[in-house]
Amino acid sequence: MLSVRPLGRALLAGLAVAVLASACGNTGTATSSVGSGALTGTGSSFTAPFYTKAFVAYSQQYPQVTVNYQGLGSGAGIQQFIKKTVDFGASDVPMAAADIASAGGQDSLVQFPTTLGVESIAYNLAGVTKLQLDGPTLANIYLGHIKKWNDPALIALNPGVNLPSSAIQVVHRSDSSGTTYIFTDYLAKVSDEWKTKVGVSKAVSWPAGIGGNANQGVAQAVVSTAGAIGYVELAYVVQANMTQAYLKNQNGKFLQATLDGASAAAAQKPTLSATDFSITDEPGDTSYPIAGFTWAFVRTSISDANKGKALVYLFKWLVTDGQTLATSLQYAPLPTSVQNLALTNLKLIKAGGAAVLS
Repeated sequence: MLSVRPLGRALLAGLAVAVLASACGNTGTATSSVGSGALTGTGSSFTAPFYTKAFVAYSQQYPQVTVNYQGLGSGAGIQQFIKKTVDFGASDVPMAAADIASAGGQDSLVQFPTTLGVESIAYNLAGVTKLQLDGPTLANIYLGHIKKWNDPALIALNPGVNLPSSAIQVVHRSDSSGTTYIFTDYLAKVSDEWKTKVGVSKAVSWPAGIGGNANQGVAQAVVSTAGAIGYVELAYVVQANMTQAYLKNQNGKFLQATLDGASAAAAQKPTLSATDFSITDEPGDTSYPIAGFTWAFVRTSISDANKGKALVYLFKWLVTDGQTLATSLQYAPLPTSVQNLALTNLKLIKAGGAAVLS
């Protein structure tokens, strides 16, 4: 497995420093109405850049609330939440029925969307500044059927582009990942072979390629490997100045990953739930094909009243006012209907035996 953590550490550390600097001189408004405590969470690396910036900003406003979040991957977020070693978890795919049962049952927790992001198809190919792909071709690359950059399928999609005869170096996640779930969900919609042979999951048996740990791991592998291609959350692509492909959407338009593309995809599903959440391969001229929400999960009964209040008010802020921080880090603001879904679920949480929000 590749050693790829340095890029992620540099990215997240830089975000924290930037937010602290911007808040310099602002001592914040400390008030007991939002609770207090040192909160811990882990999970999605997809949303880690946004969480890092947002949680630092929140602690600047409310110094009595601190948040330690580790973007170790969606699988880790679910497992650590089940084990009760963190106050909240985060995943790019909601907890499944078996996970919910292991965590104590449906009534013991709430799940709600916090972030809307988009996955870029990043590549490292000298001399090729515009690469066009469609879903079936991308699936065949990850299935190991297309091994060379000058494969006829790629040449047909890129007329006039001088594609080299070099090998394609496929990069995928090595950990249990919600980013992988979103990516494989897309591939299963555009390739029957992928759907039947590999399937949709946070962790799959990859037919081809090398693995990187978390989004920063895949990003580092693509940056450092000539001829590489990988799926990476857009914030990492922008921060590392990576080159991303144009992906053909359901309406036949070639698009790069953008915030507007994620918002357009989300608009195609006005009703969202933890059991009906996929927004990959949505119709619409401006819908980017690989987008998804990150979900947070919190227990419905928290014995420590101050800590419980701190959790609820943190996430109430994150899904509303905190969304103003999202766009600078390449995340789309949550649609109003999705914000309302999150707020409704937050009202189910009790701290010290009493509901926090009414």
